[in-house]
Amino acid sequence: LGKDPDSTDQILKMSFALANKASASVSRVSSSRSSVKAQALQSWLPGSVRPAHLDGKLAGDFGFDPLGLGKDPKALKWYVEAELIHARLAMTAAAGIVLPALATKAGAVSIPQWYEAGEVYIKSEGAIPFATLAAIQLFATNFVEVKRWKDIENTGSQAEPGTFFGLESTFKPVSPSYPGGPFDPLGLSKDPAAFEDFKTKEIKNGRLAML
Repeated sequence: LGKDPDSTDQILKMSFALANKASASVSRVSSSRSSVKAQALQSWLPGSVRPAHLDGKLAGDFGFDPLGLGKDPKALKWYVEAELIHARLAMTAAAGIVLPALATKAGAVSIPQWYEAGEVYIKSEGAIPFATLAAIQLFATNFVEVKRWKDIENTGSQAEPGTFFGLESTFKPVSPSYPGGPFDPLGLSKDPAAFEDFKTKEIKNGRLAML
């Protein structure tokens, strides 16, 4: 190479060209990844600045927290769990309103409208008194909610001996919101990527149901 300066120059030029091309390719890949990440972090209000505590890791996170309620990590954890359980209750209620109404209209069953069902039951023969129903509901709901709250604060704590009448083994240290097992009979959580997509769809439909 030292005997042929022209050949050396050509080799150096080719080396620089290849290096520049590789650098450009890396830059394009990096830019593409940044673009994908930016697209993933969608905002409920285009152009608005997302709160620092909402980094897009939560299902259905669109940066909506105008009052800053989630700045405290402990509070945010509770709000996430509370929203999810209310979303599921709302979806169940929506189904309980729509499906019986459709079945009644089709002539398959005869069920009162949802806004009349309570009164019809209370006035029916052999109905449990409203005060009794309210007392049972209050006790049962309070018991379950306290257990769930404690498990959210410290996952697996409700499986410790002496916390549930000797049946603690049924409360395995899993996620309170996504326990899996018998609550996932179709195995939808086995694929991590698909599972994250299902989480987002669930909370979006749940928010719609709550509205």
